[in-house]
Amino acid sequence: MKNSLYILSYILFVCTCCDFNLKSLGEQEESVIKIYRYDRLESRYLTTGDFSALQQMNTEYPIETRTLVENVLKIGAVYEPNINNKFLSFYQDTTLQTLISDAEAQYANMDDIKQAFNDAFARLRKKIPGVPIPDIYTQIGALNQSVVIGDKLIGISLDKYLGEDYPLYLKYYPKQQRMTMTREYIVPDGLSFYLLSLYPLENLGTRSQREHDLHMGKMMWVTNRLMHRKFFSSPFVASVDRFMASHPTYTIKTLLESNDYRNFK
Repeated sequence: MKNSLYILSYILFVCTCCDFNLKSLGEQEESVIKIYRYDRLESRYLTTGDFSALQQMNTEYPIETRTLVENVLKIGAVYEPNINNKFLSFYQDTTLQTLISDAEAQYANMDDIKQAFNDAFARLRKKIPGVPIPDIYTQIGALNQSVVIGDKLIGISLDKYLGEDYPLYLKYYPKQQRMTMTREYIVPDGLSFYLLSLYPLENLGTRSQREHDLHMGKMMWVTNRLMHRKFFSSPFVASVDRFMASHPTYTIKTLLESNDYRNFK
């Protein structure tokens, strides 16, 4: 009887461990990235004046709210007594109200974007184990910055990704820029700027414009590799491609950590 109980306990232990390991692997591969829908709270407040939504923005997303108000919109400091009214008034323009409505409709579901982020970061972790994985949030940025980068944080302005032929874009943006203002560019844009935050160009102020361009081209080249698609194309991305082809021992980690551009042609 004791032996039977021992064997049963052992089987349960093994099954529990297997289940734990399978879940852990599944979470690593499929649930690494979380996308926080800050835009939905923002939309509630800006379209209906729902004060409870504003309270949630300030209590659950204080960094995101401060970044939006102070750095993206630049309408004042979050501690100013009348900042909530300024924030609400800023978005009452009919064009911005339409942007909010259209963004919420187009991005009611973002499962495809979450999966694409997961796949890209899974590949990045294989290349660079231990690389920090960011949280991602969405916002309506009033056609300001497309991507906002913080400490292990990527902010995506959905109003900058409403499609190449979105009517408002046709009035204000050239075709070449509009081609990147689409749903499919959310992940490569977020990834390339996040890589730039992890691997900044050293001695920024003393670098030439060519070095700046090559450094960004390097982030774009790596992003293309991680996405398994050539989203970014420029003379500087091509230069990085030639360099890597002629240096087969160079890894992506080595490339990102290097700030030496003397041998790039």
